[in-house]
Amino acid sequence: MTAWILVRHGATDWNRDGRYQGQADPPLNAEGRAQAARLADALAARPIEAVYSSDLQRARHTAEVIARVHGQAVHLDQRLREVNQGAWEGMLVDDIAAGYPAEWRAIQEDPLNARAPGGESAAEVAERAMASLREITGLHPRGPVIVVSHGLTLGCVVCSLQGLPLEWARQKVPPNGSAWEQTWP
Repeated sequence: MTAWILVRHGATDWNRDGRYQGQADPPLNAEGRAQAARLADALAARPIEAVYSSDLQRARHTAEVIARVHGQAVHLDQRLREVNQGAWEGMLVDDIAAGYPAEWRAIQEDPLNARAPGGESAAEVAERAMASLREITGLHPRGPVIVVSHGLTLGCVVCSLQGLPLEWARQKVPPNGSAWEQTWP
């Protein structure tokens, strides 16, 4: 059974503004850098076997700050990226709802399979993220392993690990700069 420490990256200006980031790559802001430092301090005394991260800079930078205190390298994995939000990346929620009413309604009605135009579904995110975790489990069967990722991706992971319906993934999105522990399988 692998012990996981799941971490959501620190905040960006887009988080603050309510913009959909998806796979766009804005950097951490001052608050996000402070959150990463606090996470590193909070996890400093923990023995860590490995640190994995999405390759997007907001997650990668958070992971690098944490890994540094453990003398670990960060292993980057694109499968840990946030959901591809397609045409919605960089947009505010109100603008998405106004500009794409049918697609926005579809996400509310079918949160597992609906997608932004040109984007991917939560089901697809869960499939790629869990493939990454299965591979990491094979490499580090005991852990603990730190995985730094993104809101909806982690929501999908939490639902998968806890046996919850994936339709709940958007309700399981953790706050920026947070960490929690999980074991699996």
